[in-house]
Amino acid sequence: MKPVAAFASRLAPTRTPSPPCGSEPAREEARALTTTLGALLLGTLLSFNALAASPQLKVQAHLNPSEGAMVGGLVELQLDVLTDTWFTSAATLPELKLDGALVMPPNGQAEHLNQTIDRQSFTGLRYRYLITPNVARRFDIPALSVRATPGQASGEISAQSQPLSFSATQPPGFNVGETPLVANGLRLSQTVSHSATPLKVGDSITRQLTLQADGALAMALPIPTLSDVAGLSRYTKTPQVTALDDGRGNLLGGQRIDSASYRVEAAGTYSLPAITVKWWDAGASQICTAQVPAVDFEAVANSAYKPVFSITEDLRQLGQDRVYFSSRWLLWLALLAGITVSVYLLRPLAGRARQRWRARQQARQLAWRLSAAFAWQQIDRQLQARPAQLTALYLWLRRSRLGLKLTGAGPRLQGLLRGLYGRQPAADQTLVQLRQSLSTLHSQAVRQQAKPASALRPLNPVHEKDFP
Repeated sequence: MKPVAAFASRLAPTRTPSPPCGSEPAREEARALTTTLGALLLGTLLSFNALAASPQLKVQAHLNPSEGAMVGGLVELQLDVLTDTWFTSAATLPELKLDGALVMPPNGQAEHLNQTIDRQSFTGLRYRYLITPNVARRFDIPALSVRATPGQASGEISAQSQPLSFSATQPPGFNVGETPLVANGLRLSQTVSHSATPLKVGDSITRQLTLQADGALAMALPIPTLSDVAGLSRYTKTPQVTALDDGRGNLLGGQRIDSASYRVEAAGTYSLPAITVKWWDAGASQICTAQVPAVDFEAVANSAYKPVFSITEDLRQLGQDRVYFSSRWLLWLALLAGITVSVYLLRPLAGRARQRWRARQQARQLAWRLSAAFAWQQIDRQLQARPAQLTALYLWLRRSRLGLKLTGAGPRLQGLLRGLYGRQPAADQTLVQLRQSLSTLHSQAVRQQAKPASALRPLNPVHEKDFP
C-alpha cells in the first residue's frame, strides 16, 4: 500500500500556501480530494492485477511440409498448446479423422516450447499428428479444440486452433488408384532357411522378407507378393508391423516382416520368384526400386515320405497350432445350445402349466374329501374307535342325499339304533352288528338314491358346515 499512497500523493494538486489560521474548510476539502484520488488509483491497480492473474491458453497448428504433399507420403500436423503460466495436467487432445487418409494420433510424447507472443512469454508442448494421404485430393483439417488446466486457473479451459488445408498429388510414374510408398530411404532384405539339408520331399523351406522405410508409417508399407509355386504347399505367417523410433519416442519410420513356408510335395528343381518394391524417394524426387533375388533350390525324392493330407499336422509342424473341432462335436454343441435356449424360452410356459396342474390336483383332492365315498371310508374306523363315533355315518347319509335321519336308511338300522340308545343298551354288541351290516346299509342307500327326488325343496335344509 505504501507505493500506491506515494503514487497517489504525486497525482494530488500542488499544496498552496496555508490559509490564515481559522480556515478549516479549506484544509478539510484538500484532505477529501487526496483521499478520493487515492481510492480511485487503488481500485484501478487492483483491476489490472485481477486481469493479469487470469491465465491464457493458446492453440496453434502448423503443417510440415505446408506444400508439396504426395499420396503415400507423410504430412506432419504440429499442434502447439501454449499458456502464460504452466500446466497442472496433460492436455486433452481431440480425435482427428480425414476421409481418404491414414491418421496416426500423438503417442503421448511432446516437445517443450518457449515462445514470445505480443511481447509476452508463453510455454507449452508440441504434439504431432502423422497423416498419410491415400488419394490425390484436397484435405481440409477443421479447427481442433484442446482442453487444458493452466496454473492459477479456476478450472479446465479450452481453446481452438485455426483450420488448415493441404493438397496431395500422385507421384510421377504411378498409376491412378495405386497407393505409392513415399520415403526418405528404403531397405529390403530376405533370409532363407531349410528344414533339412539336402531338401527332400516332405521338407520345407522358409522365406522371410524385411522391409524398412524411413519417414513413412508402418501401416502404409506395401504388402510383398509371396506367390504360389507348383509342387510346393505355401503357408503364410502373420506379418509383423512395427514402428522405428530413436528410443526417445521420435518416429523414424516403419518396418514390416513377412514370412512364408513352402513344403516340398514332389522331387524336382524349384525357384521362388524375385520380389520388387517400387517407391518414391522424397529426397531425390525420383522413382526407385528395391529387389531381392529369386531363391533356387532342388529337392530329391524321399522313399520314407508318405503324404499326409492333414492341415492340423501341417500347422503344428509350422508352429501355427490351431484348435480342431470335430463336426460331430460341433453338432452336439449346437444341439445342446438349442436345447438350452428352448428351455430358457419355455420356462415361463412350463411354470404356468405346473401351476394349472397343481390347481387341478388340489381341486380333485378337495372334491374327493367332500364326496360320500370319502365319508363312507371313515365310518368303519370311527366305529372301532374308543369311544365310538357316528359322525362319518351322518356325513355319509347327508352326502348320499338321505338326510340326517338314520331311520330313513332302513329297518335294520333302526333296530341297531335301539341297541345303542334304548332302555337297555348293548353298545359293544350293537357296534359289532352295525359294522357287519355296513354293506347291507350301503346297498339300501343306493336303492333309495335311485328313487326320483321330490320336486319340493326341504322345509329346513341343513348345510354341511352346520353339521357337528
